[in-house]
Amino acid sequence: MRTTSVTSSTPGRSGSSRARQTRHTRAALASTAALAAGALLLTGCGSSGGSGGSGLKADSGNAAANIAGGSAPGAGTTLDTPFTKPSLVLTDNHGKPYDLVKETAGHPTLLFFGYTHCPDVCPTTMSDIALAKSELSKADQAELRIVMVSSDPERDTPARLNEWLGAMDKSFIGLTGAGKFPVIQAAARSVGVGLDKPKKEDDGSVTVTHGAEVLAFWPKDDKGHVLYMAGTTAQQYAKDLPKIIRSEAP
Repeated sequence: MRTTSVTSSTPGRSGSSRARQTRHTRAALASTAALAAGALLLTGCGSSGGSGGSGLKADSGNAAANIAGGSAPGAGTTLDTPFTKPSLVLTDNHGKPYDLVKETAGHPTLLFFGYTHCPDVCPTTMSDIALAKSELSKADQAELRIVMVSSDPERDTPARLNEWLGAMDKSFIGLTGAGKFPVIQAAARSVGVGLDKPKKEDDGSVTVTHGAEVLAFWPKDDKGHVLYMAGTTAQQYAKDLPKIIRSEAP
């Protein structure tokens, strides 16, 4: 298993990154090893002024899963016990109610929890997925659903989500809801992704600590069978997506 801690901050007025520090720790991933919830990838990102951020945090509230495969860096990890898709109803990036389970039923789906003010991991993850999606046939693109649920719902309005995601791929779905963080946190934890409530620091920065995993749900049973960690490349997603669409292990 590979865990990564990222601490970064962006000044609120200039929008440029002031400091970024990255630490990488890699450990061997054994076949059918237990994926401990507290060891899942968490990323702390500070934004909106000053130097904030946090490192790797354990979250005992996350679910745990057994995993197999994924020995190559960036490779998808097949879950021995797949996750159930979160029952989540929020507002989408077009300002309309969106039922995650209902709207994505029978469709191959990638699910990510992140936020638009994120200076590094979130835009990289979503842009890599967008690039990989563009390599698919038109028919496969039409079947695929890419959903990002905001881990910073107070600042991520539908309009902001729509602009941010639309710059990558206009078909991407963003979900948010002011006052809905506890609901979002519970949904994330149900699929083994840790989220901490956004925290405003003394210097005015906002730290959002969130898991950077991407869950791939197969269309045949709407279960999350494959887990991707931060660092998965567009090339790796492009290689795997045709199999995800066919409900096959990558």
